[in-house]
Amino acid sequence: MAVPAPANPPLAQRIARVRPALTPSHRQIADWVLAHPLRAATMPIDELAATVGVSIATANRFARALKFDGYAQFRAALVLGFETTLAPVEKLRSKLEHSATAAEVFSGVLADIQHNIEATRQSLDPQACERAVDAILGARRVYVLGLGASSWLSGLLQRGLDPYCDNVQSLATVESASFAAKTLARARSDDLLIAIAFPRYLADTVLLARQAREAGVPLLALTDRVSSPVARIADVNLYINVDSHYFASSEASALPLIEALCSAVAHRAKGSVGAAARVAESVLPWLHGADGRAGTQRASNRTPRISTK
Repeated sequence: MAVPAPANPPLAQRIARVRPALTPSHRQIADWVLAHPLRAATMPIDELAATVGVSIATANRFARALKFDGYAQFRAALVLGFETTLAPVEKLRSKLEHSATAAEVFSGVLADIQHNIEATRQSLDPQACERAVDAILGARRVYVLGLGASSWLSGLLQRGLDPYCDNVQSLATVESASFAAKTLARARSDDLLIAIAFPRYLADTVLLARQAREAGVPLLALTDRVSSPVARIADVNLYINVDSHYFASSEASALPLIEALCSAVAHRAKGSVGAAARVAESVLPWLHGADGRAGTQRASNRTPRISTK
């Protein structure tokens, strides 16, 4: 994943302009901020002062030496350029400023997920839903690209589509992006790539999706907003509200739309009842029977025993 540039240019330039007039302590702060811009952007003034080894008053005077009204304005300028990366940190900081019991956190998070699901439902684009299902069922092969936290979502989508599509492959493996790149090199215009990308957007996902699209592979994106880097290049977008106060995004809020998409594919696919029956039959030996014994016995009859000799 690409590393953000060390401090946004306007602030770096501002420091460079006033550097000759800075005191040794102020230069000490400036050097540390330029070397660690992301860490500095997350720190309150007392933490920065302690880390650099100066007083809080010195940190405040440093901000004013850069022509800011105070440290808060300086920190706001430092955050610019890191908004997406720092958003979860700032939301968590805001939450932790208010005390809450474990039960209150449980209730609040579940309410947030419920809100996300309803917001996603309300914003559904009927035409995009139809086009997404048509694209999946019309593809020779379906590749699902979800890396990082979205790798779990990628596996669940692959699992949900597998009974109704001839060839569905999740590109989330232990090899990660290198495996995805090698596999997508064989993709054709009659295949389909489904890219899953939420904040924080992984550069590998965006790069691989862009390369596949440039090679003529149709792209369906599951993402959070029109400004998402994969939304801009996709043929079809399904938007999901994934706001979270504790994490970069709420994977739990994405699961309902993934299940809805798989359900719509099952509803439209030819022979879906037969496919579901075959899946049920194939897993029957590994299911616990109603009598408490049947499934276990079937599984043991079909599973080779490992010798202990």
